[in-house]
Amino acid sequence: MSLSDKLPQTSDRYAMMQRFRAREAWHVMKILSEFVESAEELQAITPAVSIFGSARTPRDHRYYKLTEEIARLLSDSGFSVLSGGGPGIMEAASKGAFYGKSPSVGLNIVLPHEQKPNDYQDLSLRFNHFFSRKVMFVKHAIAYVVMPGGFGTLDEMFEALTLVQTGKSRRIPIILCGSEFWQGLLDWVRSHLVEEKMINPDDLDLIRVIDDPHEIVETIFKHYETRGFEALPEEREQLLNL
Repeated sequence: MSLSDKLPQTSDRYAMMQRFRAREAWHVMKILSEFVESAEELQAITPAVSIFGSARTPRDHRYYKLTEEIARLLSDSGFSVLSGGGPGIMEAASKGAFYGKSPSVGLNIVLPHEQKPNDYQDLSLRFNHFFSRKVMFVKHAIAYVVMPGGFGTLDEMFEALTLVQTGKSRRIPIILCGSEFWQGLLDWVRSHLVEEKMINPDDLDLIRVIDDPHEIVETIFKHYETRGFEALPEEREQLLNL
């Protein structure tokens, strides 16, 4: 049997392609609906701080307890807290905010091995796509607090850094908490990315490393003390083009 005998006939290939295009168009509409629905829900959740970290951190770990304390302080200070809505550090962030004065918001992701939403969410949103979820984390946060975590945490951190570095997003405080955890990565960034001129030395100014929960809150307030939390007109344009 030749290869041509194994391939679908022209009419069959055309029908298959049409079905695929219809599915693809419908999929694009589903992505659009994620952006529209989440944007509507998050309009009133301001000011908000996004907290990231590992889903694998156990509840008795010091990072979990530290995250819960940070989220509670932020919530009591008037900041809604955005987290991934899952277990580990995400749960700690949700829990701290949930028992504080401001809303706890979970941007939950649907995974093949299903991630169960934690029980500490005043508002729970569901996403099928990482990229639309990440846009919401950036667009609706006035600061990032990054706790120790794995690939997902690093992805979210470097996404935020890239957007700010390239001017696609407004400049916001990006705070790494857990200096002993992050030190090796920061040393590598300095010794390789800066030394080999992959980034500019002042790009490191986009990052703050702070371990004290009260200092984290103070740093966020200090960043905005002369301008307020609302996005400036030029920043609104940036956020439209994320």
